Amino acid sequence: MAADRPTRDPGEWVLLSYRVPREPSTPRITVWRKLKRLGVAQLSDGLVALPADARTHEQLEWIADEAIEAGGAASIWLARPATHAQERELATAMADARAAEYQAVIGQATRATGAANATSVVRRLRAELRRIGRRDFFPPLERDRAHAAVRALADEPGGKAGAAPKAANHPEKNA
Repeated sequence: MAADRPTRDPGEWVLLSYRVPREPSTPRITVWRKLKRLGVAQLSDGLVALPADARTHEQLEWIADEAIEAGGAASIWLARPATHAQERELATAMADARAAEYQAVIGQATRATGAANATSVVRRLRAELRRIGRRDFFPPLERDRAHAAVRALADEPGGKAGAAPKAANHPEKNA
């Protein structure tokens, strides 16, 4: 999760400048979906950014390789925004995107309250929280609310996804 990541130097970002041919469209769509899964900040057409660390640098290098293999062009850059305001703008946009994703999880957890399939919903939402967490560089307030909503769903009767079984596996408690 984002809270577990080591802190980075303020203002350091890794940028990917890329171009993928329009046809065939599959490689271009694949590259865009991978960038979206990483949670990149879109600076302009063909230019994306992530806070710089070894993991984000490597991930963007892999995507750059894919763009080149598809007949396109790509390059990786390390940069710093010229002002703190520009960096705040990037961070806010990224946090807002994650907030919307967390809000969707909250909505799904709320709608599943009392549902017969709460266990499978909890499992699916926990997986979704892990996916969002991997691209959550600037955690919004909604993160804690989403985790709490999924925990509440798991704690209700019938929603004990991932919880230890009750007395069935503890014969000493049945005595």
